[in-house]
Amino acid sequence: MFDSILFDFMLIGALGVGSQWIGWRYRVPAIVVMSIVGLLVGPVFGILEPSKDFGDLFNPIVSIAVAIILFEGSLSLDFREVRGLGKPVMRIVTVGAFIAWLLGSLGAHYVAGLSWAVAFVIGGLFIVTGPTVILPLLRQAKLKPRPATILKWEGIIVDPFGALLSVFAFEIIDFLTAEDVTGNELLFFFFASFLAVIIGYALGKGLGYMFEHGHVPEFLKSPVMFAVVIFCFTLADEIAHETGLLAVTAMGMTLANMHISSIEDMRNFKENISVLLVSAIFVMLTASLTVDTLLQIFNLNIIVYVLIMLFLVRPISIWLSTIRTDLSKGERALVGWIAPRGIVALTVAGYFQVVLLDAGFEDASILTSLTFALVFATVCAHGFSIGWLAKKLGLSNEGKPGVLIVGGSSFSTGIAKTLKELNIPVLITDSSWQRLIPVRKAGVPFIKEEILSEQTEYHLDLTPYDYMIAASELDSYNALVCNTFVPEVGRTNLFQLTLHNRRGDDLESMGNTIGGRLLFNEQATWEHLNNKVENGYVFRKTNITSQYSYDKYLQEQHPETLMLFLVKASGKLSFFTHKSRPKAENGDVVVSLMPPSKEFQKIKEKITENKQPEEPE
Repeated sequence: MFDSILFDFMLIGALGVGSQWIGWRYRVPAIVVMSIVGLLVGPVFGILEPSKDFGDLFNPIVSIAVAIILFEGSLSLDFREVRGLGKPVMRIVTVGAFIAWLLGSLGAHYVAGLSWAVAFVIGGLFIVTGPTVILPLLRQAKLKPRPATILKWEGIIVDPFGALLSVFAFEIIDFLTAEDVTGNELLFFFFASFLAVIIGYALGKGLGYMFEHGHVPEFLKSPVMFAVVIFCFTLADEIAHETGLLAVTAMGMTLANMHISSIEDMRNFKENISVLLVSAIFVMLTASLTVDTLLQIFNLNIIVYVLIMLFLVRPISIWLSTIRTDLSKGERALVGWIAPRGIVALTVAGYFQVVLLDAGFEDASILTSLTFALVFATVCAHGFSIGWLAKKLGLSNEGKPGVLIVGGSSFSTGIAKTLKELNIPVLITDSSWQRLIPVRKAGVPFIKEEILSEQTEYHLDLTPYDYMIAASELDSYNALVCNTFVPEVGRTNLFQLTLHNRRGDDLESMGNTIGGRLLFNEQATWEHLNNKVENGYVFRKTNITSQYSYDKYLQEQHPETLMLFLVKASGKLSFFTHKSRPKAENGDVVVSLMPPSKEFQKIKEKITENKQPEEPE
């Protein structure tokens, strides 16, 4: 009905982002939703055919998008993150990758029926996982730091190496089968791979130097960075096909380990671009498949090969490569199961299918079907099982949403103690031992760290904490903390205490984008809350039932009672703020800060009720 490229772009964007939203809203793997949506609008109903509609632009668009996604992922590969995990990570991306290549190639030959040449090419490609599928799963699963770090590093580092391994296998085949046998092309491949690393490293160093010394203005840093990424990828890829991915990975890792503040400032923008590209490219690739390709997936040899890759090749390669490392059996089991394939596998398989068919290998005609079968099977199997398996192995932080409180004080100690009594994960962080004295006495979990310190990111696992309360004495510091953690926590889950009226910093005149949501009411400043606690006010938990309704609860409250938050029956927390007054329902728990007089009166009444009359002599 709408025969235009503009309509295709609009539809791809809407379907991709919509799939991400559905995945978030219903807690299902977004990659699975994108795959199904792409198949429906593509080969099933024929609404979209990106490979035909975009023509010659299709492959360059996908390639550049993959390069940007891989670069964004490699920007998070700070070597400080793998302290204590260097040995298992290195073993997995070297020994593990080699074992997976060998076993995958043997399976492709003996099970899928491919010739040795095609089998070793596709076996190299199938070692990849990649940030396009691993990172969304890690965000969803809430894994503990160790297994999450291993899976992330493996996915990003092995991604370009898998493509290069396939190229290497093809070059070896071409070298052995060519009539004019020379080693020049093989030597050129190794030289091009080495040169790609040098190009990426040099461009990363150069860009980092320009950013740090003010040679690029702030408003141009993101455009300049992405322009250089595209230049880096294109330059290396023009020298030798598939080396561009290696170049952008080297560039990203170089910048990540220069610890430039500008890179951290652009983190939110980079992640948004990556999510948008992953969404769009996955829909484009699945929509470009043909009905014949889908039908070919149900070939028995392909199905058995996929099962072997899932249940034999991956577990064996991880277990063998992690022998005598400090990984626990649970960590080895989880990493040995999770290996979803994604965009790189699909795009490179399409390229090699054409190249191998042109070289006379007729059995290469099933490569796209074989690859999509593995991609879809692993995305579904691992996407739906990662959370369940992590919980079973004790490697998940999934549970009641926790609260991280910044700033030690009498009030923060009291609210943290109440959360702990409700079995809600809670942690107080402060840089001062003095302010942590009441926290330690109350037995509340704490950590002495400056939350804004760069080092804290590698000591503190934020995964269990869905909510953050900035509760220090300084309004400006609270606002800075909230702004810093918007990408990790989300603006709706960031809170800070009510602003002081006589401090002179006039933060109230700033826009809604500065700081977190203001808690409780207009009088609930740091001094006001702490004075209440120090004067004997008590934290009270009240269950709302059908017999004791929320309306009745409100009618009985003392005028000085301060409503703090609700614990919903689902475990979700709803805080009272200046602009939000949640209403409790049956099964909810209301937490309030109330005057001591009412508490004492309730205790007195309870003692009177329980007092037994004396029997007459």
